[in-house]
Amino acid sequence: MSDRTTPWPGDPAGPDPAPPARPAAGPAPAAAPSDARLRRRLAAAVDAVDAPDAVFAVSRGGRRVVHCGGTAPPPPVPRDELRYEMGSASKTFTGLLLARLIRRGVLTGGEPAAACLDPGRPAGTDPVTLAHLVTHTSGLPALPRDFYVRGLPAWRTNPYARYPADRVTAAFLRCRPRHRPGTRWNYSNFGVAVLGHAVVAATGTAWEDLLAAHLLRPLGLPGTGLRPEDPKTEATGHTADGRTPVPPFDAGGFEAAGAVRATPHDLLTFLEAHLDPGATHSGGPEDLAAALRAVRTPVLRRGLGHRHVHTVAWFRHPVEGGPLYFHSGATLGQQAFLGFRPDTGTALAAVCTRRFRHRDPFVTTAYGLLAEP
Repeated sequence: MSDRTTPWPGDPAGPDPAPPARPAAGPAPAAAPSDARLRRRLAAAVDAVDAPDAVFAVSRGGRRVVHCGGTAPPPPVPRDELRYEMGSASKTFTGLLLARLIRRGVLTGGEPAAACLDPGRPAGTDPVTLAHLVTHTSGLPALPRDFYVRGLPAWRTNPYARYPADRVTAAFLRCRPRHRPGTRWNYSNFGVAVLGHAVVAATGTAWEDLLAAHLLRPLGLPGTGLRPEDPKTEATGHTADGRTPVPPFDAGGFEAAGAVRATPHDLLTFLEAHLDPGATHSGGPEDLAAALRAVRTPVLRRGLGHRHVHTVAWFRHPVEGGPLYFHSGATLGQQAFLGFRPDTGTALAAVCTRRFRHRDPFVTTAYGLLAEP
């Protein structure tokens, strides 16, 4: 391990950002929609998605409204009790886990990933750090160069399963970043996968065990994990035609980037913790509450007018009264959208069991629901 102490993005080791002050005067905020109106909006969203199974779940002020539906016959287990594949939305768990490990003093975020994975390796002048990996500023490509060759024989079923952990770390250790780490943003599943393996190496603990000990058990998420369990409680994904089933997603060596599967109710619990960390964890682990606040802190801005703001776990957009935090994800047969708005106390978890299609309405429908007052 290196003694490098590069500050973590957003400096969560410093004081937590204070919540925004409420305005002393001005127009009253829009009234929250009634349960009946919200149910109508959720039902319309489920219909618009046009998937075999779809669940839209909203929590507003701690009150939950869930609507399920789909083009397929209802499964034996209610749709809102099934576990769904998160794909890249898993990165919200990864970012929070890393933030908590830093709050606990286990890591700093400035560790060079190569030094974690190969302790005898020189760090060099501009090493890729854990902070670079979680913020997509490492200079790594979206996927390893040989990923497509390895995954091609299983491209329509499970290409990631053909790229295990040892290949991910070997590909990273021989890869030269495309640009100096920390200078450009480029979304990278490869980078977040490497982050997971570097954290495992630095802590000597399996990723699944880290996730369970630091997030799932403290937050109370019994329906969340990294791999399929009972087939009766796992949602079945489908190809883009909406009729052909696909096997459960196997993330291979990309666990940190996309392996989480969870029930809609667990997802709402996860999001509710982000809405009000102090209240959610009153009397609980203060470092977890601090980590939940830290992952709401902007760490970089990009795009025209710097509209695209990023934290270590979330995309953040401005909306009237905002901001709005969100992350979407997709596997070969399922899609997920997670988001929350502190200004309205609203959390939204949406899932469906149809592979992404050209002009797919799923993400835009979910985002639009969350962006509305």
